[in-house]
Order: sequence, then C-alpha cells, then structure tokens
Amino acid sequence: MSIKSMHHVGMTVTDLAAAVAFFEELGMELEGKAHMEGEFVDGVIGLDGSVSEIAMLKTPDDRYRIEFSQFAKPDAIDGSAHAPINALGLRHVAFTVDDLDDTLARIKPHGGEVVRNIENYNGMLKTCYVRGPEGMLIELCEHLT
Repeated sequence: MSIKSMHHVGMTVTDLAAAVAFFEELGMELEGKAHMEGEFVDGVIGLDGSVSEIAMLKTPDDRYRIEFSQFAKPDAIDGSAHAPINALGLRHVAFTVDDLDDTLARIKPHGGEVVRNIENYNGMLKTCYVRGPEGMLIELCEHLT
C-alpha cells in the first residue's frame, strides 16, 4: 500500500482570520498557526521568495484537517473562487453535522449562504451546498436516520 492516510487539504485565502472563524463556527478546531518563508518552503511549494501565514484546523474526531494559507508574497492570484460546481478542479469539502439548521444559523454571520436549496433525500439525508468566505463551496449533510 502506498497511501497510509490523508493528512490535509490546503486552501489559499486572502483573509485568514475570516476563514478560521468560519470553520471554527462549523466546529473545526484550530490546531496551530505558523509564519512560513525561506528556502525550505520555497522548495516545497515552488514559489521563490514566498511569505505566508498558515492555520491548520482539524475536525473534532481528529481525522481530517484543512490548512489555510494567506500569502503576503507573491500576491495571490484569482483562482476562480466563485466557479460553479461543474468547473474543473477541487470544488468542495463536505462535512457531516448534527443539526443542519443550527449550523446554517451559526455560519450565516460569517458569510455562509445556502447556494440554492436545502434538500431532503428520501427522509435519510438533509443536505445543501453553502458558499463560505471567498466563495468556498462547502457541502453540509445531516443524517436523519
């Protein structure tokens, strides 16, 4: 076997504090923050002279992480943050929640907006897509059975 587990997913943002606040309100826990620069970082990410701040958040079960990066150098470039779900590339991250309505109410002040509808699949699953900070697509699912 080559892969042992998935460590994290990375997202680049222009407002690190807003991204952290949004995902903490979803229930993720801040694991740590760091300032990143130097030859080691440049060698890994392939950008010369990079300077960034990162924050690592983890799910309450400690199984999954999202790393957010905010670059001071070089300037961030448009990655089509408001692209629709059928655009190529990483499009959304999905989370299971205890109470979808409560979660939506908590993230609304942080910019969380339902994309279209909250749908119920055969009385088993209540789900929707949400646009979060900087256009991030998040799928939220509540298991009803």
